[in-house]
This record gives sequence, structure tokens and C-alpha cells, in this order.
Amino acid sequence: MPLTQAIERRLAQIFIAFNGPWSRSLGSISPARDDDRKKMRSTRHPDDAMSGLDEPRRPVAITSVLAAMALVVLDASNANVALPTIARSLHVTPAMSVWVITAYQTALLMALLPFAALGESLGYRRVFTVGVALFTGASLLCALAPSLPWLVAARFLQGLGGAAVMALGIALLRVVVLHQQLGTAIGWNALVVALSSAAGPAIGAAILSVANWHWLFIVDLPVGVMVLLASRALPDVGGTARPLDLFSVALNAGTFASLVIGAELLPTRPALAAVLLAAAALELVALVRRELPKEAPLIPLDLLRVDSFRFSVIASACCFAGQTASMVALPFYLQHELGQNTLMAGLYMTAWPLTVAMAAPFAGHLADRVSTAWLSASGGLCLATGLGAAALWPLKGDPLLLVPLTMLCGLGFGLFNVANNRNMFLLAPHERSGAAGGMQGTARLFGQTAGAVIMTLLFTLASADAAPQIGLGIGAVLTFVAGLVSMLRGSPMPRR
Repeated sequence: MPLTQAIERRLAQIFIAFNGPWSRSLGSISPARDDDRKKMRSTRHPDDAMSGLDEPRRPVAITSVLAAMALVVLDASNANVALPTIARSLHVTPAMSVWVITAYQTALLMALLPFAALGESLGYRRVFTVGVALFTGASLLCALAPSLPWLVAARFLQGLGGAAVMALGIALLRVVVLHQQLGTAIGWNALVVALSSAAGPAIGAAILSVANWHWLFIVDLPVGVMVLLASRALPDVGGTARPLDLFSVALNAGTFASLVIGAELLPTRPALAAVLLAAAALELVALVRRELPKEAPLIPLDLLRVDSFRFSVIASACCFAGQTASMVALPFYLQHELGQNTLMAGLYMTAWPLTVAMAAPFAGHLADRVSTAWLSASGGLCLATGLGAAALWPLKGDPLLLVPLTMLCGLGFGLFNVANNRNMFLLAPHERSGAAGGMQGTARLFGQTAGAVIMTLLFTLASADAAPQIGLGIGAVLTFVAGLVSMLRGSPMPRR
């Protein structure tokens, strides 16, 4: 395969040129080889016998995972900017256009755990590659969409593909890097996610300024193809061949579909929302009862029985709920209370994700050396302090005072997220890395949904001037709880 090998080699050269000194630990360039199992290092942690792809392929493998993650996150954020344009182009109401976002989020939540289980059964690389291919094909369908139903259906397919990437991305990194580099690898992942989240709206606005909304999805195509080519460098580690319980998959899908749609309808149609949320609860109970006796359940009950893992999941949901509520509240606070226009509000808010991006590699370095419990707790405390100060401090119309507070929030979120994720993945045995990734993604999306619902209810029940500050205060409480829950894990040092 001379062409694909040449592309892989070029991708590795680009990766090393971009990363400079970091790349020396990632290895030099050589073509991919066939026998992946022989590529694992013999000098590795005894509890992680599969960790560490040999150096020649490691840069390309890492690039494929991080590029796929960036693609999924960018499409989640840049579509928000395009909703007014899509509504006008397809002649639908703004409320109807929101289904473009809802379909994507619903598919992600519905498919994270099933794709995690499928990855464990068939092999991480195979399912990850199928997810990237599905995401790329669905992007083409989005670009060709002549109507809203077509676009919503294509976005749902995009979400399904994105779920495979999110569920298995860090599980693959765990196989690619050495055990002692896992915290650093999670830091890279957090860096990519933070930069993609920050850049998504700006990239979307830039594309819309020179082209129509279809190009938001056309630009996905070459990146998706490059990721598919680079994914050949990922280790092809075989799965467990466990069959997937389709009835459990259906219960899982029903649970999260009812939850997301019920949450969306809660402010406007509370009776129907209550029915859907009750249905979600009943489906969840039925799913847990069905999966409880299994050795490797779809919902990772085996992992959730471990106190430290369970506390990490709860802390993650609380932290993302607080973070999302705050990120929704901040632009309203900046525009309504502090009199900033949309552009300036966006610029003031950029300090948060950019600080996350700067803090993430540092947090990854620390997470490999100090207690993740205390690191997560410190991050939660920083985040809560920044949000609490933003809610209570008398700014007197000067938004510049918000910048150091949002930077403190970004530092706290970076510390918390990297350390908390590292703890979750190291507690899971290698064969359950997919389940850990699925649970981590589910906790994140559940928290984000909860945060958005909190702000929707606040805007319904309180005035537009009061709701943002109340939302920031609630965000501070939730992130403080996340820090406290992290401390319940104790303070074991990272394994060496």
C-alpha cells in the first residue's frame, strides 16, 4: 500500500513538526506494519500489559484519534451559529431549526454506551473507523440536504458516528501510549476539545461570511478522509467477541431519547415532558435489571460498583452541568447586564476555553505524578471560586474584571477534567476501556443537558436580568459539589 503509507508518513512528519520537542517521546517515522500485537512494548506497567504502541506508528495513531475528536466537537459547536441561517434557507421557524442540534445530541447519548460495548466486542479500531466513516458520510448528506427533515436525519447519523469516536477515542489512546503517559495523552485530548470548542463558533461564522451553510459540512469531508487513512496506524487489537444484547440497546436508546426530548420540552410542554421523563426512568430501571447479572453489562455496573469510579462519574456530571449552565449564562450577563455586543461578549468568553487549552497539558503532566483526587478537587474549587465571584462581585459595568475570573474557571476546568478522566480510565481494566469511555461521555453529555435545562428553566421563571447571575451561582454550587465528591475518592497516588 505505497500511497496510504506515504500519506501516513507525511501525517507523522506534520505532527512532529507541529509538536516540536514533545514529538521526541512519540517516535520517528516509518511505514505501518501488519502485526499490531507485536508492536506493544515489553517494558510496561504490569497491570497494563497492552499499553504502548511502538514509536514508528505512534504519532500517526495519536493524530488520527485527536483529529477525529476535533471533527466531532467542531460540528457540535459550529452548527449553533448557523441555526438562524439554516432556518431562513429552509423556510422553517427558529424553534424548528433547533432540531438540528437536538438530533445530534440525542444520537450521541443514545449510542455512546452501545458503541463502547461494540468496540470491546469487535475491537476498538474497527468500530472507531466505522464511526469516522459514518460521520463523514453523514456530513455529505448534511451538505446535500434540501429540507429540514433530511438535515435532521443526517445530523442524527452524524451523531451516531460521533458517538463511536467519543466512546473509543481515549480507549485507543490508552493502547497507543505507554502507561505513564496516559495523563499526558488525556491532556492532549482535553487541549484539542477545548480549542475545538473555542474555535467552533468562530470557524462557523467565518465560513458563513463567505459561503452558505452547506459548506459547514463540506469542510468535514477531506478531514474525515484523512482520519480514515491515518487510522490504519491504530493497533488492531482483537475484541472479546461478546454478543451485543439488542433489547438492552433498544432500552438504552429509549432511555436517553426520552430524557433528552423530555428535557427540551420541559419549559414549553411540561405535561408531555413529565411523561417522557417518567418513561426514561422506567426504561432505565428495566435496563439496569436486565444488565445487572451480566459480567460486562452495557451500562458499566461492574465499574460503577467501584467507589472511586462511581464518584468520578458523579463529579463529572456535576462539573459539566455547572460549566454548561455558566457558559449559557455568561453571554446573557455580558450583553444584558454589562452592555456588550455579540462580538465583544464572544471575545471576553474566549479566555475560558483558551485557558483550558493552556492548562490541559500541564494538568496531564501533573495527573501522572500526583493524586488525581486532590487535583480534581483543586480544579473544582478553582472553577467554583471563579463562577461564584463572577456571580457576586460588583463589576460596575466593567467586563474586564470578568477576564481573570473566567481564566480561573478555565484553569479549574482543565485541572478537574484531565485528572478525573485519568482516574476513570485507570480504574477500568483494558478490556473495559470502551465501557469507561462510554460512561465518561455519557456523564459529560448528561451534565451538559442538565445545565442547559437549568438555564432554560431560569429564563422561564426569572427575569432576563436576574437569570444569568443566578445561573452563575448555581454553576458555582455544582462545581463545588464536583470538587467535594472528588475528595471522597481518597488520595491514592498514580500507579507507576
